[in-house]
Amino acid sequence: MELGWLLWGAAVLLLLHVLMALSPAVNFALRIGFYSFLCLLASALTVPVCLLVNGGRTVKNMRIIRAVVRTFKYFFGLRFEVKGLENFKVEGPAIIVSNHQSILDMMGLMEVLPDDCVQVGKKELMYAGSVGLIIYLGGVIFINRKSTTSAKMVMAEVAKSMTTDNVKVWVYPEGTRNCTGDLLPFKKGAFHLAVQAQVPVIPVVYSSFTSFYNPKTNLFTSGKIKVEVLPPIETKGLTSDDVSDLTDRCFHTMRETLFRLSGSPS
Repeated sequence: MELGWLLWGAAVLLLLHVLMALSPAVNFALRIGFYSFLCLLASALTVPVCLLVNGGRTVKNMRIIRAVVRTFKYFFGLRFEVKGLENFKVEGPAIIVSNHQSILDMMGLMEVLPDDCVQVGKKELMYAGSVGLIIYLGGVIFINRKSTTSAKMVMAEVAKSMTTDNVKVWVYPEGTRNCTGDLLPFKKGAFHLAVQAQVPVIPVVYSSFTSFYNPKTNLFTSGKIKVEVLPPIETKGLTSDDVSDLTDRCFHTMRETLFRLSGSPS
């Protein structure tokens, strides 16, 4: 009986391997399915660890989450080449901004995430099962993107707690995923926050995923991701009148870096 089950299992695995090799759509669906399953399983297993070690919702749990998520890249054949981590070593709080490409960004985030850093995420993530629970325990700040008033109130509270708790805040200024190999226009919320708190902005740029990941063409293979942490941009002395210039400066610097890391013409 056991031999029969082993033979059936081997046959199923062989069939899946053949289908993945013949059909990009099957390959993509199976990889995304496995990624989603891995996220849910790892989150469910990590929740009790975070509760036992740190007792509840705290940014300290991100150290545990980071260690777990950093193993994901080995399942998908992804390699990271990171430069500029020393630029995270600023005294006191800071706003970290990065480009946002896909659901795979979590792996890139955890690859370079500094200690005492919380992320700003959409409110809908709270309801993503064990994933929502684990990021809640990690201190992620949830905003309602559909309500401008609510989002502004949350960001105002973030500005206060950022300096009080001495934490860095990670924001995706594009506001949504963008897997085109370019940047979407930046929303100004993160830069208003930086100026309001008079803390530096640290840009982080990930090379384009399009060479190995593209949902429109069912592409999902192994690949290399280049990451560069750029020097901090100071905001001391700036006012709300300077936010637009600060946003544009950061956008153009990050866009040039994205093209350079991706080997694309600017």
